[in-house]
Amino acid sequence: MLEKMKALVKEKSMCVLATIAGAKPYCSLMAYVADESCEEIYMVTHRKTQKYQNLLDNPAVSLLIDTREKTPRTQTQALTVEGTFQSIADETKKIMIKEMFLKIHPHLKDFSDHPDAELICIKINAFLFLNGLTDAHYVRL
Repeated sequence: MLEKMKALVKEKSMCVLATIAGAKPYCSLMAYVADESCEEIYMVTHRKTQKYQNLLDNPAVSLLIDTREKTPRTQTQALTVEGTFQSIADETKKIMIKEMFLKIHPHLKDFSDHPDAELICIKINAFLFLNGLTDAHYVRL
């Protein structure tokens, strides 16, 4: 089942990122790419956003990746990713991630080249996979 979960992460390129602002949840639609082993997910945001401040204040996040646009609603698959925000300090790694990100999302070049842009890393801790309405599988990494 873990391979099916990882395949869904790699197949998709958009997710909903949930962060926490104090005691309130905050959701953002985000473009992403995953590393080859599907242990990390990378996104770009600007430092002056609410989501970035939330990540700095509380690194616990949740992502939602789903198939609603291509399957009947009763057969939709949804993957909740439990993760932890991490900064990326290694400049060589940043360059590699940005190239990988722009290969999938070339339309975001100006956004990612902005001086306020920041690459972020979400370290994956667990997956909750829903296949249809009732078939659920949880895997902690």
